Amino acid sequence: MLVDAHAHLLPRDYPADAPECFPRMEPIDGDTARTLLFGAMRYRARDVFFDAERRVAAQDASGVDMEVVSPMPPLLRYDLPATDGLSLARHVNEFTATLSGAAPDRLVGLGMVPLQDPDTATAELAAIRDQGLRGVEIASNVLGASIGDERFVPFFAEAQRLDLAVFVHAMPALTDRLPASAMGTYVVGVEGALAAASMIAGGTAGKCPDLRISFSHAAGGFPLMLPRAQYFWGGTWNEEPAVPERAIAHDDGPSPIEYARRFYYDSLVFDRRAIRYLIDLLGPDRLLVGSDFPAMPREEPAGATLRGMDLPADVLAAITGENALRWLGLPTPRA
Repeated sequence: MLVDAHAHLLPRDYPADAPECFPRMEPIDGDTARTLLFGAMRYRARDVFFDAERRVAAQDASGVDMEVVSPMPPLLRYDLPATDGLSLARHVNEFTATLSGAAPDRLVGLGMVPLQDPDTATAELAAIRDQGLRGVEIASNVLGASIGDERFVPFFAEAQRLDLAVFVHAMPALTDRLPASAMGTYVVGVEGALAAASMIAGGTAGKCPDLRISFSHAAGGFPLMLPRAQYFWGGTWNEEPAVPERAIAHDDGPSPIEYARRFYYDSLVFDRRAIRYLIDLLGPDRLLVGSDFPAMPREEPAGATLRGMDLPADVLAAITGENALRWLGLPTPRA
């Protein structure tokens, strides 16, 4: 079984009486695609973004058994007033529930919330669960604030209580240290790393030990930073037993790597050598398949790199499907 745990959707339309800050989807003459208009953004959205039948056909063509569909990241507009942000989230969530409900054995939906207002976002999680969505997508920062900031702890605690999965999508934040052309490459990697590290360093991982949280693109550079954090915590190399008197920043634990092994990571890192490192450091039970489809083309067939790595059958089965089902709180074939 292959589950694509990182795929995106766009609603086909928005209400005619929607606030001016909402996106628009305009038809394209002679084409089934539509144009997304959102602020300065102009994006040609193929019908596979919003048509369940087309999505299932695309799955069949790529060898995908199930997709976890979440809103395209530009819809996570935390700069909107909270009331407008909530209205937008509810419209997108209703569409997501409808889309996934059209093929419930092939499409699993994640909702969105106005995390710029943590109280409103937290209260909306129950509605997301009641719509049949299996979790919620958030961005890696909220108007520049770390998701590991104390103000967001009640949100994560409620997601944990409601048994909802959380998907953290790296969201490039403008910086004058890199050109705009690096937003989708290096900055995405930095953002993923900061988001995952903040959950540990800020204390949220310790306060929400049963939270099922996943990071896009293996949390960017985070896995390469972990051994240094582990050394600062334990004072030893190679994850050897801690020697607190040699450590720079020891505490009662768990260690940074132990926390990191509670998280999930999609393995959309584009290179078998990177995947091998992730398996070795984090464990094969922490990795998922991801594609960013249809914003990016899938590897053809899906999972081709994983299947070409001569992994043991149980490891391959875990990464291609079982881990994603466990992250979502769904039964696995072995259960």
